[in-house]
Amino acid sequence: MKLAAVAFYGLAAGLLAVGLRELLTGFEENRCSMTYMFEYPEYRRVALPRRVARLYPAYGLYLYGEGVYAQETRALKLTGAPVLFLPGNAGSYKQARSLGSVALRKAETMEGGLHFNVFTVDFNEELVALYGGSLLRQTHFLHESIKAILRLYKHLKTPPQSVVLVGHSMGGVVARALFTLPRFNTNLVSLIITQASPHLAPVLALDPYLLDFYSAVRQKWVNQANKLRNVTVLSVGGGYRDYQVRSGLTSLPCPPGDPNKLSLVVTAVPRTWVSTDHLSIVWCKELVLATVRTFFDLIDPETRQFTENSEKKLAVLNHHFIKHPVRLPGETQDTPVSISDLPDAWSEVNTLRLAYSTPKEGQPKFFLFALSSRRKAYSHFYCRSNNLEMTSWVYGCLQKNGSSCVYAVDLSKGTELLPPYKVLTLRLSDLSSFTHLFVSASNLNGKQFTVECEWQREESQTLSVAVPHVLSFGLTSSDVTINSSGLLHTIELQHFHQVYQAFRINVASQCKVQKDRLPSVYRIKVPWFREDSLTTVSVPSVTEISGMLHTSRPDNTSGALLQLHTAPNCQYKVSIRTSLPRVLGQILRFCGHMVPVYTAVTLLLTCGGQVSFILKSRRAADMSQMVGKGLQPHKVNLPVYILHIALSCSCFQEVWSMLFLPSMDTLPPTFPDATFHEEEAPGEEWVHLLSPLLYIFGAAVAYWGSTLLRLVIRLISLVLAPLHRPSVSRDCGTLRLRTQLLITLSLTVMGGTSCGALSIFASFLFHLYRVLRLQMTERSLRHMLNLAPRKHKEAENGIDPECLSKSKEISSAPLLSECALQEVRDDLQLHLCLSALFTLPVMLSGPSLIHWIRNLRYSTQLNPDPCWPYIVPLIFVYMLLINCNTLKLSNSKLLPLTSCLPLPLAIIMVTFSPLHLYRITYFLLASLVPLALCCLL
Repeated sequence: MKLAAVAFYGLAAGLLAVGLRELLTGFEENRCSMTYMFEYPEYRRVALPRRVARLYPAYGLYLYGEGVYAQETRALKLTGAPVLFLPGNAGSYKQARSLGSVALRKAETMEGGLHFNVFTVDFNEELVALYGGSLLRQTHFLHESIKAILRLYKHLKTPPQSVVLVGHSMGGVVARALFTLPRFNTNLVSLIITQASPHLAPVLALDPYLLDFYSAVRQKWVNQANKLRNVTVLSVGGGYRDYQVRSGLTSLPCPPGDPNKLSLVVTAVPRTWVSTDHLSIVWCKELVLATVRTFFDLIDPETRQFTENSEKKLAVLNHHFIKHPVRLPGETQDTPVSISDLPDAWSEVNTLRLAYSTPKEGQPKFFLFALSSRRKAYSHFYCRSNNLEMTSWVYGCLQKNGSSCVYAVDLSKGTELLPPYKVLTLRLSDLSSFTHLFVSASNLNGKQFTVECEWQREESQTLSVAVPHVLSFGLTSSDVTINSSGLLHTIELQHFHQVYQAFRINVASQCKVQKDRLPSVYRIKVPWFREDSLTTVSVPSVTEISGMLHTSRPDNTSGALLQLHTAPNCQYKVSIRTSLPRVLGQILRFCGHMVPVYTAVTLLLTCGGQVSFILKSRRAADMSQMVGKGLQPHKVNLPVYILHIALSCSCFQEVWSMLFLPSMDTLPPTFPDATFHEEEAPGEEWVHLLSPLLYIFGAAVAYWGSTLLRLVIRLISLVLAPLHRPSVSRDCGTLRLRTQLLITLSLTVMGGTSCGALSIFASFLFHLYRVLRLQMTERSLRHMLNLAPRKHKEAENGIDPECLSKSKEISSAPLLSECALQEVRDDLQLHLCLSALFTLPVMLSGPSLIHWIRNLRYSTQLNPDPCWPYIVPLIFVYMLLINCNTLKLSNSKLLPLTSCLPLPLAIIMVTFSPLHLYRITYFLLASLVPLALCCLL
């Protein structure tokens, strides 16, 4: 039985390790370019009013500078446009150097002396993603910082009226929280750019302050969406390299019709196209350049400050972060333009495809395409060019003179930039006012490039393939072959619209004729969210693409698309297989926070099983055996699922509301704009179906974690044994009543005046000492009995009747006997189970303890303290259970009732804790308080 448990939990740990490996390392290499400072960076502290400095002694405001600019701004006489950088969880204010340095270098090339003043806030590197007590304090300090920044420009004739905010991680959430302050003037901030900021929900909800903060921000931006429509917000997610904040959480909760709130993944940003981890998104040169270019295009040349025009801000953001057409923001060329009449430069194309490479000698060249003969047979005109210059290149002809066009309208607005070339697809039904199209392939500067164009029929170049089922485990594949006679093919990946799906997509290309060709681009396009990923390859080649999603499709109507920008006259073979490691990685990415809940459930049921065993046999079972029996999905997951189904009925929901019960916890929404969907989206049922697997993962963590705990206790007891006298009593490590009361009172006072987590940790250490003493006593007794003659020979796994009869008595067994050894072993197994359970409150309160330690020089008391509601009962439980043993428990009248509590509490914990991890401590207390009372009654 023990071998079977080891094998089972070993397999479960192996699957968990595979998923963690895929989550933490199963992504592309970091292709971001590093940003460098060409001069030594300086951070000049900005003086704040005394009241502000006294209220927030741990925080600071700085101006970034380098070299000559740093010297010029020493007196803080500023003339640029203000930008304020906000660091995130444990982030440093010095992370602003990438944005500040690139902005300085870019300003050197700008005419008129346009430049930015990049400020940065020092939030003392607080762990605000895990401890929410500082978030409101950071928000108030940010408000004061903005007012202090704007005061620095009062000497200008046209001072700035607002500040642009760039927030990384939780800094982006704090930026949006500004608008929840009652005295905040919304005109002070008109543009917010956030990087890897979890807007939908916190990554881990370890205290109620974090959730209250998120709730206030969400209610403000949802309930007053119309008032905040003029505030432009851009949220950028990091992609799969960022395993700390998954990109689905970076989606802004906003009404679908609000154009000023943009959410996207960095892999879809033009001229970036790379995935970033949680830190590199700050210094990734490609993304920093896009941000700085955006800032310069947003400058109003008259005021030399950021524009307040919402339409222009949206146009600039769309240009640099979404489509990147050839036109610069604000340029309009919808009016007809006159084309120079150069008959020798014009060529009319009568074939279905054009492939033209410019010569080394510069010359004008135009290709004319007649629309009249193509409208019925074709639906689209597709063109691409590896000339990436920002120039117009495709026109609709209004008036034709011979073989040339005289008047035309620029149609290049829809151009999209891909890594190797720019592409333009025109729908012929939208070109009814034109007789011809013409493409400019002029290279007057002598630069060589290639232009390829063709007429397309959408239905003939669009294929559909059903992706394999997620449970196929890669044993089956979906294959499709494309004999490329065109430049663009689209494969609809049917049923690929859920985040738990993950595929290995292999694309093999081969050509009959070997010649130079433009690279192929494989693009996974997600219609419902801007999370496209692009892969550029040469032809021929064999390439593997990772098929995964950051968000689910709410309506489950259609799946993602695979676009292939192909080389003509080549064959492409596409094979799609389910990838089990990536599926496990996706499960942990979206459901990983449920594993600690199931670990707590397993340990709670372990203690419950131990108590039941003591009730039946008056002795304790081996801890590993009890942990192995803590996996009971049929008793835990089944009632939760039935409750979930029942809550889908309106009548049951009314009863639920009448009882004032909170809503069930499942998962943060996995689809965009989830805040505005009251009902659970179709497809979210997969979370409940995966619950048994997550339970197995949590049980594996509990099993191997408890094994590690026992090993650590044995090693520590060996080290401490020489420092203690050998003991043979089961009461070793216990406390006298007076000492117990004194320690309990002292820890309670310490928790109330300093930090509750510190008192909890100290209480845990007192109990751990009791476990160590039991381990040393068990070893001492075992060695003594090996040397002493035995009176009775026991069966290998039996119980000595004499011990059993003596255990029923109040008095303990003789000090040196097999009975005494059995009693110590029973107490040791009991306290090992308790010690494993006690680690959970310590770990959940750890972030607040770390925060308190790091802020000791500013304040000796943690305010607010998330542990204050349960610190007194938890210390009381820890202290009482130190003196507990199996004899006291077995004689307690409360034990039958106590043994019935763990299972219902485990069900309640799974129901209400996945999104509120701090609730785990309360449910543990509900089980531990009766157990502690068993030691008294």
